[in-house]
Amino acid sequence: MPWVKTPDPRTDRSVHTSRRLTRILRVTEEKAEDLNRRMIPSEGRFELGDFKLQSGSVLPDAFLGYSTHGSLNEARDNVIVYPTWYTSRHQNAEPYIGSGKSLDPERYFIVVPDMFTNGLSTSPSNCAPPLNGINFPLVTPYDNVFAQHRLLTEAFAVTGVELAMGFSMSGQQAYHWGALFPDFVKRICSICGSAKTAPHNWLHLNTYKTAMECADGWDNGNCETWPPKLLAVIASIAATMAWSQDWYREGRYREAGADSLDDFLLAAEGFFATWVPADLYAQTRTWMTADVSANPRFNGDLDAALASITARALIMPCDTDMYFRVADNEAEAAKMPNAELKVIQSSWGHMAGMPGANPSDDDFVHAALKELLGRE
Repeated sequence: MPWVKTPDPRTDRSVHTSRRLTRILRVTEEKAEDLNRRMIPSEGRFELGDFKLQSGSVLPDAFLGYSTHGSLNEARDNVIVYPTWYTSRHQNAEPYIGSGKSLDPERYFIVVPDMFTNGLSTSPSNCAPPLNGINFPLVTPYDNVFAQHRLLTEAFAVTGVELAMGFSMSGQQAYHWGALFPDFVKRICSICGSAKTAPHNWLHLNTYKTAMECADGWDNGNCETWPPKLLAVIASIAATMAWSQDWYREGRYREAGADSLDDFLLAAEGFFATWVPADLYAQTRTWMTADVSANPRFNGDLDAALASITARALIMPCDTDMYFRVADNEAEAAKMPNAELKVIQSSWGHMAGMPGANPSDDDFVHAALKELLGRE
């Protein structure tokens, strides 16, 4: 119709605006898709081959499970490594990971390796005979960290690590990262962990180990499921130590949905029931032997091992933790050349450092990690 003006795309403002908006939306969509790719974790398995342990034993066809979040930068050094801890798998680290959090996949390439013995890396439950089950050899934090270093350098060609961090047993691994690879790691952070398992902590772990070994139905570690009485004992030991006396006095267990302590213990039994007994036994042995100096590099000289950690170090105990005491961390930090101690003030005990356990403790840790990473 001649009275209807046909728009000239070279001059008509509305058409020009529409096309410009389309281009903007397309770019925005592409950015969103790229962000989603970087935000969604990727899971993998790294083949180590026959892996010689510190003890001299060899794990046949060893492997590490892991997850990654984010993307490597061009220099391949925007890396945060955050191993798993006792009774955890890589998914358990996710509450600390996310846009705007301290472990931000928009900024960093975050690698969460599964510790040997947790069922997703080589463990008693998946190792080939004759090293399966109770015959699984002792694996140390030293072994774990060397395997993780291979994962980073061989699978991802990482050239450096911004931060090696961990909670509990993986906090012990963070110390190892700093001592064993001082030119590779810029910062370490141990949350409710230590350089060496302290005597009282060792005794607590030996209680787990002895309870397993003495229990009816343990069958020399060959039981595939937990004997009911042993499961109750393991759950009771964990519940006694993981949270503080103050936490129980305040009735905080009710926040977990338990109406009584009996209900809380039943929930703990349900948690441990998901673990293969031989895996937990092996993991307990690993924790018992944790010592950053127990290797050929330091020959048991703890002072020398701590002094070798030249990376900026943030040590974060909780004031009510019964596993990893503030006094132990104070003594360690005093022997490290670039360490800072920040105490988590919380009634949550050891669980104050557990990602996602208590929001206010998480906030404290996030703020400290951002400061450590220069993002305060």
